[in-house]
Amino acid sequence: MSIDPRAVISSDAQLAPDVEVGPFAVIGPGVVIGAGTRVGPHAVINGPTVIGADNRIFQFASIGDAPQDMKYGGEPTRLVIGDRNTFREFVSINRGTVTGIGETRIGNDNLILAYSHVAHDCVLGDHVIMSNAVNLAGHVQVGDWAIFSGYAGAHQFCRIGAHAFIANNTAVLQDIPPYVLAAGQPAEPRAVNVEGLRRRGFSEEQMRAIRTAYRLLYRSELKLEEAIAQLDAMAREQGVLSIFVDFLRDSSRGIAR
Repeated sequence: MSIDPRAVISSDAQLAPDVEVGPFAVIGPGVVIGAGTRVGPHAVINGPTVIGADNRIFQFASIGDAPQDMKYGGEPTRLVIGDRNTFREFVSINRGTVTGIGETRIGNDNLILAYSHVAHDCVLGDHVIMSNAVNLAGHVQVGDWAIFSGYAGAHQFCRIGAHAFIANNTAVLQDIPPYVLAAGQPAEPRAVNVEGLRRRGFSEEQMRAIRTAYRLLYRSELKLEEAIAQLDAMAREQGVLSIFVDFLRDSSRGIAR
Protein backbone atom coordinates (compact mmCIF):
# COMPACT_ATOMS: atom_id res chain seq x y z
CA MET A 1 0.00 0.00 0.00
CA SER A 2 1.31 3.43 -0.94
CA ILE A 3 -0.42 6.08 1.14
CA ASP A 4 1.01 9.56 1.41
CA PRO A 5 1.39 10.51 5.09
CA ARG A 6 -0.50 13.74 4.42
CA ALA A 7 -3.65 11.87 3.36
CA VAL A 8 -6.55 11.63 5.85
CA ILE A 9 -8.09 8.15 5.98
CA SER A 10 -10.84 7.06 8.35
CA SER A 11 -10.12 4.05 10.54
CA ASP A 12 -13.46 2.70 9.29
CA ALA A 13 -12.36 2.72 5.62
CA GLN A 14 -11.23 -0.55 4.02
CA LEU A 15 -8.45 -0.31 1.42
CA ALA A 16 -6.88 -3.21 -0.46
CA PRO A 17 -3.14 -3.67 0.26
CA ASP A 18 -1.96 -2.12 -3.01
CA VAL A 19 -4.23 0.95 -3.12
CA GLU A 20 -2.38 4.23 -3.75
CA VAL A 21 -3.52 7.46 -2.07
CA GLY A 22 -2.00 10.85 -2.87
CA PRO A 23 -1.27 13.79 -0.55
CA PHE A 24 -4.20 15.58 1.10
CA ALA A 25 -6.73 13.07 -0.18
CA VAL A 26 -9.60 12.41 2.25
CA ILE A 27 -11.22 8.97 2.55
CA GLY A 28 -14.13 8.86 4.95
CA PRO A 29 -15.86 6.13 6.96
CA GLY A 30 -17.79 3.43 5.12
CA VAL A 31 -15.52 3.50 2.06
CA VAL A 32 -14.27 0.23 0.54
CA ILE A 33 -11.60 0.46 -2.20
CA GLY A 34 -10.47 -2.54 -4.26
CA ALA A 35 -7.06 -3.68 -5.44
CA GLY A 36 -4.99 -1.54 -7.76
CA THR A 37 -7.08 1.61 -7.41
CA ARG A 38 -5.22 4.93 -7.32
CA VAL A 39 -6.59 8.01 -5.57
CA GLY A 40 -5.04 11.34 -6.54
CA PRO A 41 -4.10 14.29 -4.33
CA HIS A 42 -6.93 16.30 -2.79
CA ALA A 43 -9.58 13.81 -3.94
CA VAL A 44 -12.41 13.27 -1.44
CA ILE A 45 -14.25 9.95 -1.11
CA ASN A 46 -17.12 9.63 1.33
CA GLY A 47 -19.25 6.62 2.17
CA PRO A 48 -21.06 4.42 2.17
CA THR A 49 -19.15 3.85 -1.09
CA VAL A 50 -17.80 0.64 -2.65
CA ILE A 51 -15.11 1.04 -5.32
CA GLY A 52 -13.81 -1.94 -7.27
CA ALA A 53 -10.38 -2.76 -8.68
CA ASP A 54 -8.00 -0.75 -10.86
CA ASN A 55 -9.91 2.50 -10.83
CA ARG A 56 -8.15 5.85 -11.28
CA ILE A 57 -9.47 8.83 -9.35
CA PHE A 58 -7.70 12.06 -10.26
CA GLN A 59 -7.02 15.11 -8.14
CA PHE A 60 -9.90 17.12 -6.68
CA ALA A 61 -12.58 14.57 -7.61
CA SER A 62 -15.53 14.26 -5.18
CA ILE A 63 -16.79 10.69 -5.00
CA GLY A 64 -19.67 9.38 -2.89
CA ASP A 65 -20.84 12.52 -1.17
CA ALA A 66 -24.44 13.17 -0.11
CA PRO A 67 -27.06 13.54 -2.88
CA GLN A 68 -28.02 17.03 -3.94
CA ASP A 69 -31.70 16.45 -3.28
CA MET A 70 -33.95 18.59 -1.08
CA LYS A 71 -35.76 15.44 0.12
CA TYR A 72 -32.57 13.78 1.35
CA GLY A 73 -32.53 13.50 5.14
CA GLY A 74 -29.23 11.80 5.84
CA GLU A 75 -30.38 8.25 5.15
CA PRO A 76 -27.63 5.61 4.66
CA THR A 77 -27.67 5.37 0.88
CA ARG A 78 -24.59 4.41 -1.13
CA LEU A 79 -22.48 4.55 -4.28
CA VAL A 80 -21.24 1.40 -6.00
CA ILE A 81 -18.44 1.61 -8.59
CA GLY A 82 -17.09 -1.30 -10.62
CA ASP A 83 -13.62 -1.89 -12.05
CA ARG A 84 -11.20 -0.01 -14.34
CA ASN A 85 -13.02 3.31 -14.36
CA THR A 86 -11.31 6.68 -14.74
CA PHE A 87 -12.62 9.80 -13.01
CA ARG A 88 -10.74 12.93 -14.05
CA GLU A 89 -10.26 16.25 -12.27
CA PHE A 90 -13.25 17.76 -10.40
CA VAL A 91 -15.65 14.94 -11.30
CA SER A 92 -18.45 14.65 -8.74
CA ILE A 93 -20.56 11.54 -8.15
CA ASN A 94 -23.27 11.45 -5.48
CA ARG A 95 -24.82 8.60 -3.54
CA GLY A 96 -28.43 7.48 -4.07
CA THR A 97 -31.61 8.42 -2.23
CA VAL A 98 -34.30 6.41 -0.45
CA THR A 99 -36.88 7.89 -2.82
CA GLY A 100 -34.85 6.43 -5.71
CA ILE A 101 -33.13 3.05 -5.87
CA GLY A 102 -31.03 3.75 -2.79
CA GLU A 103 -27.73 3.80 -4.62
CA THR A 104 -25.87 5.28 -7.56
CA ARG A 105 -24.23 2.63 -9.75
CA ILE A 106 -21.24 2.92 -12.06
CA GLY A 107 -20.24 -0.15 -14.09
CA ASN A 108 -16.84 -1.06 -15.54
CA ASP A 109 -14.37 0.56 -17.94
CA ASN A 110 -16.02 3.98 -17.97
CA LEU A 111 -14.22 7.26 -18.70
CA ILE A 112 -15.63 10.33 -16.93
CA LEU A 113 -13.76 13.48 -17.93
CA ALA A 114 -13.12 16.67 -15.97
CA TYR A 115 -15.94 18.66 -14.34
CA SER A 116 -18.62 16.06 -15.14
CA HIS A 117 -21.36 15.29 -12.63
CA VAL A 118 -23.32 12.08 -11.99
CA ALA A 119 -26.24 12.77 -9.65
CA HIS A 120 -28.05 10.55 -7.18
CA ASP A 121 -29.60 7.24 -8.28
CA CYS A 122 -28.01 7.31 -11.73
CA VAL A 123 -27.07 3.97 -13.28
CA LEU A 124 -24.20 3.81 -15.79
CA GLY A 125 -23.37 0.63 -17.66
CA ASP A 126 -19.96 -0.29 -19.04
CA HIS A 127 -17.62 1.52 -21.47
CA VAL A 128 -19.50 4.82 -21.15
CA ILE A 129 -17.61 8.01 -22.08
CA MET A 130 -18.62 11.35 -20.62
CA SER A 131 -16.61 14.20 -22.10
CA ASN A 132 -15.79 17.38 -20.18
CA ALA A 133 -18.54 19.09 -18.17
CA VAL A 134 -21.30 16.58 -18.92
CA ASN A 135 -24.08 16.71 -16.31
CA LEU A 136 -26.53 13.93 -15.48
CA ALA A 137 -29.45 14.81 -13.23
CA GLY A 138 -30.91 12.31 -10.77
CA HIS A 139 -32.20 8.87 -11.79
CA VAL A 140 -30.66 8.93 -15.28
CA GLN A 141 -29.85 5.54 -16.82
CA VAL A 142 -27.07 5.15 -19.39
CA GLY A 143 -26.51 1.99 -21.45
CA ASP A 144 -23.22 0.34 -22.36
CA TRP A 145 -20.92 2.14 -24.82
CA ALA A 146 -22.94 5.38 -24.81
CA ILE A 147 -20.90 8.53 -25.47
CA PHE A 148 -21.59 12.11 -24.37
CA SER A 149 -19.77 14.98 -26.03
CA GLY A 150 -18.74 18.02 -24.00
CA TYR A 151 -21.31 20.12 -22.11
CA ALA A 152 -24.17 17.72 -22.81
CA GLY A 153 -26.75 17.12 -20.11
CA ALA A 154 -29.67 14.84 -19.29
CA HIS A 155 -32.86 15.65 -17.39
CA GLN A 156 -34.01 13.59 -14.40
CA PHE A 157 -35.31 10.07 -15.18
CA CYS A 158 -34.12 10.13 -18.79
CA ARG A 159 -32.56 7.02 -20.32
CA ILE A 160 -29.81 6.90 -22.91
CA GLY A 161 -29.60 3.58 -24.73
CA ALA A 162 -26.58 1.43 -25.44
CA HIS A 163 -24.28 2.67 -28.23
CA ALA A 164 -26.05 6.04 -28.39
CA PHE A 165 -24.08 9.21 -29.13
CA ILE A 166 -25.08 12.53 -27.53
CA ALA A 167 -23.58 15.49 -29.35
CA ASN A 168 -21.88 18.57 -27.94
CA ASN A 169 -24.13 20.90 -25.88
CA THR A 170 -27.13 18.60 -26.30
CA ALA A 171 -29.99 18.78 -23.76
CA VAL A 172 -31.59 15.36 -23.31
CA LEU A 173 -35.18 15.81 -22.11
CA GLN A 174 -36.61 12.46 -23.27
CA ASP A 175 -35.26 8.96 -23.79
CA ILE A 176 -32.68 8.40 -26.53
CA PRO A 177 -32.91 4.84 -27.89
CA PRO A 178 -29.91 2.55 -28.46
CA TYR A 179 -27.76 3.18 -31.56
CA VAL A 180 -29.11 6.72 -32.07
CA LEU A 181 -27.05 9.88 -32.56
CA ALA A 182 -28.90 12.81 -30.96
CA ALA A 183 -28.19 16.53 -30.99
CA GLY A 184 -29.86 19.83 -30.21
CA GLN A 185 -31.70 21.65 -27.42
CA PRO A 186 -33.85 19.72 -26.84
CA ALA A 187 -32.18 16.59 -28.18
CA GLU A 188 -33.50 15.26 -31.48
CA PRO A 189 -32.51 12.06 -33.28
CA ARG A 190 -30.29 12.88 -36.26
CA ALA A 191 -28.97 9.52 -37.49
CA VAL A 192 -27.71 6.09 -36.52
CA ASN A 193 -24.37 6.16 -34.68
CA VAL A 194 -22.75 4.30 -37.57
CA GLU A 195 -19.15 5.23 -36.80
CA GLY A 196 -19.47 4.06 -33.21
CA LEU A 197 -21.04 0.76 -34.29
CA ARG A 198 -18.34 0.19 -36.88
CA ARG A 199 -15.61 0.77 -34.31
CA ARG A 200 -17.22 -1.81 -32.05
CA GLY A 201 -17.30 -4.49 -34.72
CA PHE A 202 -20.91 -4.47 -35.82
CA SER A 203 -21.30 -6.21 -39.17
CA GLU A 204 -22.70 -4.49 -42.26
CA GLU A 205 -25.76 -6.72 -42.00
CA GLN A 206 -26.37 -5.63 -38.42
CA MET A 207 -25.95 -1.97 -39.32
CA ARG A 208 -28.38 -2.32 -42.21
CA ALA A 209 -30.95 -3.77 -39.82
CA ILE A 210 -30.39 -0.90 -37.37
CA ARG A 211 -30.72 1.70 -40.16
CA THR A 212 -33.97 0.07 -41.29
CA ALA A 213 -35.30 0.13 -37.74
CA TYR A 214 -34.29 3.78 -37.36
CA ARG A 215 -36.14 4.76 -40.55
CA LEU A 216 -39.22 2.85 -39.46
CA LEU A 217 -39.29 4.61 -36.07
CA TYR A 218 -38.37 8.11 -37.23
CA ARG A 219 -39.24 8.43 -40.92
CA SER A 220 -42.36 6.30 -41.48
CA GLU A 221 -44.84 8.53 -39.60
CA LEU A 222 -46.15 5.47 -37.78
CA LYS A 223 -47.47 5.88 -34.27
CA LEU A 224 -45.03 4.61 -31.65
CA GLU A 225 -47.16 1.56 -30.85
CA GLU A 226 -47.39 0.66 -34.53
CA ALA A 227 -43.65 1.10 -35.00
CA ILE A 228 -42.91 -1.11 -31.99
CA ALA A 229 -45.16 -3.86 -33.37
CA GLN A 230 -43.27 -3.90 -36.67
CA LEU A 231 -39.90 -3.63 -34.97
CA ASP A 232 -40.76 -6.56 -32.73
CA ALA A 233 -41.30 -8.74 -35.79
CA MET A 234 -37.98 -7.55 -37.25
CA ALA A 235 -36.17 -8.31 -33.98
CA ARG A 236 -37.13 -11.98 -34.29
CA GLU A 237 -35.02 -12.10 -37.46
CA GLN A 238 -32.31 -9.66 -36.34
CA GLY A 239 -31.31 -10.14 -32.71
CA VAL A 240 -29.37 -6.88 -32.71
CA LEU A 241 -32.73 -5.06 -32.62
CA SER A 242 -33.92 -6.70 -29.40
CA ILE A 243 -32.43 -4.04 -27.11
CA PHE A 244 -33.91 -1.36 -29.39
CA VAL A 245 -37.43 -2.79 -29.08
CA ASP A 246 -37.14 -3.47 -25.34
CA PHE A 247 -35.95 0.11 -24.75
CA LEU A 248 -38.93 1.57 -26.63
CA ARG A 249 -41.38 -0.57 -24.67
CA ASP A 250 -39.92 0.44 -21.30
CA SER A 251 -39.95 4.20 -21.81
CA SER A 252 -41.79 6.21 -19.17
CA ARG A 253 -40.53 9.71 -20.06
CA GLY A 254 -41.27 9.32 -23.75
CA ILE A 255 -38.99 8.73 -26.72
CA ALA A 256 -37.27 11.73 -28.30
CA ARG A 257 -38.80 11.93 -31.81
